[in-house]
Amino acid sequence: MHVVADRSETLTAIRTDLGAIFVSLELSRSTWLITSLSPGGGEKLSKHSVPSGDLFALFRRFDSVREKARARTGRDFPVVTIQEAGLDGFWIHRVLSKAGIESYVVDPASIAVSRRSRRAKTDKIDGETLVRALLAFKRSEPRICAMVKEPTPEQEDRRRICRERKVLTTERICHVNRIKGLLFAQGITDYEPLNRDRRDRLEELLTGDGRSLPRHLKAQISRELDRLELLLAQVKEIEIERDNLLHTEEHVTRSAAKLLIDIKGIGPEFAAVLCHEGLFRHFDNRRQVAAYAGLAPTPWQSGQVNREQGVSKTGNPRLRTTMVQLAWLWIRHQPGSNLTLWFQARLQRNGGRFKKTTIVALARKLLVALWKYATSGVIIEGALMKAA
Repeated sequence: MHVVADRSETLTAIRTDLGAIFVSLELSRSTWLITSLSPGGGEKLSKHSVPSGDLFALFRRFDSVREKARARTGRDFPVVTIQEAGLDGFWIHRVLSKAGIESYVVDPASIAVSRRSRRAKTDKIDGETLVRALLAFKRSEPRICAMVKEPTPEQEDRRRICRERKVLTTERICHVNRIKGLLFAQGITDYEPLNRDRRDRLEELLTGDGRSLPRHLKAQISRELDRLELLLAQVKEIEIERDNLLHTEEHVTRSAAKLLIDIKGIGPEFAAVLCHEGLFRHFDNRRQVAAYAGLAPTPWQSGQVNREQGVSKTGNPRLRTTMVQLAWLWIRHQPGSNLTLWFQARLQRNGGRFKKTTIVALARKLLVALWKYATSGVIIEGALMKAA
């Protein structure tokens, strides 16, 4: 006698009862891979490709997916999309949002993947992973992924000034080092390309063995100086534009720029980076502030193992670098502040060791203090203000 056991309904690996069509966009320079999961279709993921940048084909694919879901279920479902933050920026997200589509941009580094050293990675697998991450996010599962908060076009445009200045400064350093390297090979070590008499000094230079500079070497250095002077002029132009922007913001009552510049040790460049890279956002608490700058601690705890790996470095790298630089200057210009006294006491307790680690901790504390000061007016204890 055959006994047939009652079988419960098979549990699906993907929960699809959230009442929406979930779509992931895997973007590349040539094609966009669209991976969708529709109600009534079970666990089957639909995949289609459209040419990169073809919005008409993208919306036509959305309409086709809606029609198929309507034919299966007799209902209309909204489309929810997800894409990784990357070279495409936020323009696709803004187009989708303007069209009434719920769109999300995710930090790709926050999505859990296989830890195997040779894990499989294709656009198809990445598209499926994004859909599953979106489903988990909409179910409000904790620590699934980190969605990127889109800046407004105006906020995105204002921070171009500081970023361009950083790029030009890096190029300036490269040209200066190249000129010094060329001359060092000839035994010349006292030439400064940034001095105003750089052209006159170039004509007077003698090699280490008493010769005049070779003709082709002098011509090469002259061309390097041409590019260097162009960079210096562009940096000066950008700094004037930055100062005008800060001057405009200073006229706003209790603006962050006005409050920051009033503190001794904080100049226009630091104030611009802090305002346009970090403090323009809304943060609920100090942990979010430190995490956005990548200055939050990263614990490693398992069983009896409990150690600290250092800062996460997962936030805004420009803001993090600026805060570390500002922390060194804070010690010099604010010797009587509570933050400086904490740094010195911590350093003394460690016997003068771990100075770089402690300065990063000071940078985290300083960022939180500046955030409280710029947003809530909380005075930094012991900090000196600039003379009026």
